[in-house]
Amino acid sequence: MEAKVAPKLYTKTFVQFAISNLFTVSSFGTFFIFPLFITAYGGGKADIGIIMGAFALSSVLCRPWISEMIDRIGRKRSYTIGCLTMTLMPLVYLVFRGNIQEIYLPLVVVRLIHGIGLAICFTASFTYIADVLPRERINEGIGMFGAAGLVGLALGPFAGEAMIREFGFTSFFLISAAFGTAGFVLHLPLPESFRPTRVVTSRSFFSLLVEERIFLVALLAFLFGFGLAASSNFVSPFAKEEGISIVSLYYISYSVAAVSTRLLGGRIADRVGEDRVIPYAMVLTGLGLLFLTLLGVGANVVLILSGVLSGCGHGFLFPCLNAFIIRDEPAQVRGKITGIFTGGIDAGSFLGSIVLGYIGQAGGYGALFLTAGIALFISLFIYQGRVRHYQA
Repeated sequence: MEAKVAPKLYTKTFVQFAISNLFTVSSFGTFFIFPLFITAYGGGKADIGIIMGAFALSSVLCRPWISEMIDRIGRKRSYTIGCLTMTLMPLVYLVFRGNIQEIYLPLVVVRLIHGIGLAICFTASFTYIADVLPRERINEGIGMFGAAGLVGLALGPFAGEAMIREFGFTSFFLISAAFGTAGFVLHLPLPESFRPTRVVTSRSFFSLLVEERIFLVALLAFLFGFGLAASSNFVSPFAKEEGISIVSLYYISYSVAAVSTRLLGGRIADRVGEDRVIPYAMVLTGLGLLFLTLLGVGANVVLILSGVLSGCGHGFLFPCLNAFIIRDEPAQVRGKITGIFTGGIDAGSFLGSIVLGYIGQAGGYGALFLTAGIALFISLFIYQGRVRHYQA
């Protein structure tokens, strides 16, 4: 009896698009260090929450339109629009000078527009990959594609922090624009993964959202995003406050752990089922956030261990939830499904940025990271009680 040959996953298209995504995410990742710009110009914890949260707010509000666009005009065309935005918007920040209060409103507007660009890239890229992946390896494929993005989440903050330290904020914005340009150029030769027909599906963004399975997974994505808001927006100022000289240690540890998880365990969820992996991933992510409450005690060691724990959790949680919600859905609605999932993460990130900012202002960073960690354990409770039985 002949052995069953696994369908091919790592095609030229997959690899090239993954590298493009790496640079696009690097452009976004540099802005994990952007709170240093806010504090340098006189902003506080609440200002960080509002200004960083504006990025996620626009991603949430425009997600239904973006999702419809991706299903209507195609994944690659949509990604092109997003890449152009991610290339040009960092250059706009170069005009900002003076006290934070003097530039507050225009800065928030720029953050809103910048967030739309990332939302387009994020939704279009994962929809594109879902189109070209074999069903039998969808967890592995989404995970490995996302691993390239996780490398970007380490490369971006590392490069951004180095630029600020050596040359100032101008070079910080220029390196972000350069990353965006690389992502734009690399994706141009790729073929379109889905050519829409004139047939219009009756399943709209909002009709899909109210389906129980999809809504519950979106809720889990929301709580995941709420936790991510803490690591994305508040680790760098907290570490600086504690006198840690290399803030990007956390992001490097986080990304190395997440990428290693996918390299070493990329096929685990496809073999044993997402239902057996997701709970452990939620616990690891939550513990990593709770560990940050000890940052004042262990400094660099705590920063690295926290990054490793949350990174391992993220490495499994994102692709498993993504595969769970997109599996067996027709191509005509994948853009909307992906939009709901990624929009849930962005909604959590937005609300988390605002709420955690005020919690940090009132109770300090310890209370902030404690709240973020609890959000992941709430998601575990919801998953075990309401979502798990939907697993195919």
